[in-house]
Amino acid sequence: MTIRRPGPGDYAVYYKRYVDLVPDGDILETLRAQGASTQALLATVPAAREEYRYKPTKWSLRQVVGHVLDVERAFSNRCHWIARGVTLDLPAFEQDEWARLSNAADRPLAELTAEWNALRQDIVLMFAGFDRIAWERMGRASGNGIRALSFPWIIAGHELYHVELLRRNYLPATQT
Repeated sequence: MTIRRPGPGDYAVYYKRYVDLVPDGDILETLRAQGASTQALLATVPAAREEYRYKPTKWSLRQVVGHVLDVERAFSNRCHWIARGVTLDLPAFEQDEWARLSNAADRPLAELTAEWNALRQDIVLMFAGFDRIAWERMGRASGNGIRALSFPWIIAGHELYHVELLRRNYLPATQT
């Protein structure tokens, strides 16, 4: 089953910046391929670079990966709830507070990427099990209406955004 690309009214305007980064096509295949590509990139990061911050006030490379993990887990959970018909307004989360409370900065990158790989596989399997009716369900998250089918596109775009940030600000030019 093809999951249609979300359009205006399917998600809050804030997420357009992520959805727009994702190429057209089978979004589940995009998530699979993207996950493998990002895993390969992160496997090349030298241990000495894992705690690197391009500015003192910015997250370390490990914390960026931890943030992406948090977002994918939160967004896939929101998607699951909405696909199952929950109409309550699902809670927001404050990314800087979550990063502060996370121990990602203290975990080896290999451990974080292994968790991300397992999570991504789980998400793709869960998404593959939804039917067309589930994908079209509307719910609420952070005070905004959102259609379940928006989440895979937002997750993929969020990853693309952060991988580009990693390439530009965290990884040496010879590595990327």
